[in-house]
Amino acid sequence: MTTDTPARLLQLLSLLQTPREWPGGELADRLGVSRRTVRRDVDRLRELGYPVQASMGADGGYRLVAGKAMPPLVLDDEEAVAIAVGLRAGAGHAVEGVDEASVRALAKLEQVLPSRLRHRVSTLQAATTPLTSGDGATVTPETLTVMASAVAGNERLRFAYRARDGADSRRHCEPYRLVSTGRRWYLVAYDLDRADWRTFRVDRVQEPFATGARFAPRELPTGDAAEYLKQSMQRRQETYTFEVTFAAPREVVAARLPAWFGSPEAVDEHSCRVRASTGDAVEWFAVRLAVLGYEFTVHEPPELVEYVRELGARLTRAAGGAEGCG
Repeated sequence: MTTDTPARLLQLLSLLQTPREWPGGELADRLGVSRRTVRRDVDRLRELGYPVQASMGADGGYRLVAGKAMPPLVLDDEEAVAIAVGLRAGAGHAVEGVDEASVRALAKLEQVLPSRLRHRVSTLQAATTPLTSGDGATVTPETLTVMASAVAGNERLRFAYRARDGADSRRHCEPYRLVSTGRRWYLVAYDLDRADWRTFRVDRVQEPFATGARFAPRELPTGDAAEYLKQSMQRRQETYTFEVTFAAPREVVAARLPAWFGSPEAVDEHSCRVRASTGDAVEWFAVRLAVLGYEFTVHEPPELVEYVRELGARLTRAAGGAEGCG
């Protein structure tokens, strides 16, 4: 029998969070109290914001239903370990759909996990190897949780950072938001030493720690962290100008071109020309031109002309090999 009321309420809440209806008599037996005490405890949970629904009948039943707000959850040891492992796996490999909210949840959970459960989570993760795709740029959950906590608490961060060219530096910043692109995590922050906004790839961050110094959040130039990251990446991206002539009328080609190509310029009634800039890799852009479905001629840049020539020869050889099979 649980005589401590707070402990009994937590035990009752844990039972009710199981997706089933609990007869009043069964709850009373589980808790070692009378049915009247169960009814009083249910009323206390309702006062705390938990939407407990009661059903009529000989024994009467109780179940937790969806409410207007999310009250605190009570997890047993196995549930806490399972959730922590899942959040760590997703956060550590920047799985698409696992965003800053998931990292905040992980930070909160790990902050209150007992040491015995934290050890179980670490042991399980160390013993498993996930199958990932991409360039292998992974992030440790510890790095993400330190950063997420600093963002949430408006606390300044210090960390070591390796830039794209391999240059190492120490950074002191006011973290604004973590942004996931699906393949990678980025930190949008105000760099105090450079007196300007910066974006940092989190997989290049080492030894992050919160300094304890609080700050009042600054206004981000774009007002949105994801938009700022997008603009920042576009500024860093190398672009080139291309010129392509299509052997098809301007109206026909315009209907198939992506909007960023711009509007084709008619050469005559049977052909048109497009001149614009792109940051796509030459290899990928050559394929995009080919799948449009029209005869075309590339005029510039020379790298694109050469690759289209190589790609055409390769595809021709592949088609000739197919005819000879069988």
